[in-house]
Amino acid sequence: MATVSTPWYRMDNASVMYSAIQREDYSAIYRFSAFMDREVDPAALQRAVDRAMPRFPGFAVRIRRGFFWHYFEPNPSPGPFVREDSADFCRPVRFGEDNGWLVRFLHYGRRISLEVFHAVADGAGALVFFRALLAEYLRQLGEDIPAGCAVDLDSPPSPGELEDAYLRHAGRVSRSFTQVKRAYQDLGTPEPFYTFNVTMGFVPIAQLKERASALGGTVTEYLSAVLIKLLLEKQRQERVHRQRPVALGIPVNLRPYFPTETLRNFIMTVQVSADPRLGDYSLPELVSLVRCQMRLYATPQNLRAVMTRGVKLQYNPLLQLIPSVLKNPIMLRSYRTSGVRPYTATFTNPGYFALPPEMSAHIEHMEVILGQAAVARPHISAIGYGGTMEITFSGTQQENDLEREFFRYLVREGMHVRVESTRG
Repeated sequence: MATVSTPWYRMDNASVMYSAIQREDYSAIYRFSAFMDREVDPAALQRAVDRAMPRFPGFAVRIRRGFFWHYFEPNPSPGPFVREDSADFCRPVRFGEDNGWLVRFLHYGRRISLEVFHAVADGAGALVFFRALLAEYLRQLGEDIPAGCAVDLDSPPSPGELEDAYLRHAGRVSRSFTQVKRAYQDLGTPEPFYTFNVTMGFVPIAQLKERASALGGTVTEYLSAVLIKLLLEKQRQERVHRQRPVALGIPVNLRPYFPTETLRNFIMTVQVSADPRLGDYSLPELVSLVRCQMRLYATPQNLRAVMTRGVKLQYNPLLQLIPSVLKNPIMLRSYRTSGVRPYTATFTNPGYFALPPEMSAHIEHMEVILGQAAVARPHISAIGYGGTMEITFSGTQQENDLEREFFRYLVREGMHVRVESTRG
């Protein structure tokens, strides 16, 4: 099988940031899981991993520390090896451990999980890889899964899959569209290291679509509005002296706007917010507000301008000359200013995970988890599969009031919600 061979390649704009700010109390790791129709066969899963990895060279890498920048190079180490899952979901990556692998393959009972360091790929790229892995795993079990069900593992990888799409699609005008510079921080009490809490809710997609449509929004816009409403109420109940805007960071997949085959990072975060100092908001008003802000900022022109800003910063001649040992603390400080303070929470929805009937017959539901935030507050993520939307609250905060009120609110909206949690 032909492969794309390269001795090393430069990180994209998102990879540079994630590799620079990764530390013990922050995990730029995310997880996708498939709940199968039978107990997982670890040996078959390992054979599937061994077959799939050569076809996806962008995932078979390790990080090397250059004098000026970190960079990727093919990982020649043995592995990655399938492991039995444990309770430490999305634990922070340590570049010198696990033979340098930046992806993890785990199993427990009927669950297969893929964990990816965000410097390697975004969720859209990882789901392409995960779909191919699941297809091959089912073949290893003896199921008849046609090659067209996922990426053909015997086909050569396209050079475009390794493209830095940020660099190719950047323009000349750069701009920031973050309106709120300091948002309400929904901070909780940190758990002892490393205690990671995960709560999942399973909601019928049809019920979500019906309610969102009645309010004139999409499912993502509706769920975002519910989160903002609850966070506004939470801030009001805390009776803080100064009310701040509640702002969500919503990652947007750039592939529908700019053509590319890349499986690397190609997302941009859009900020949606509501300012309590302007008055109270009903849920329909919040859905309309979120919808208008998404339509205003998630346009090719605006997204290109924000993309260009990040690329220009990465290739700034002065920044290029600063050694990485000095540059990384600067980038960490910048992340706290531009990636933490402007947001109350992050909500990501990579969309609907569609599978052909040959595969969907063997997969009952999907799950997604984001690793711990830079501060003790929850990350919220969602993924649709079959007739169910799975929504996850994950983080290291002791309190569970936001997730509890969120799922209760959906029940009051007339939805059937099933909840699972790692909390005692």
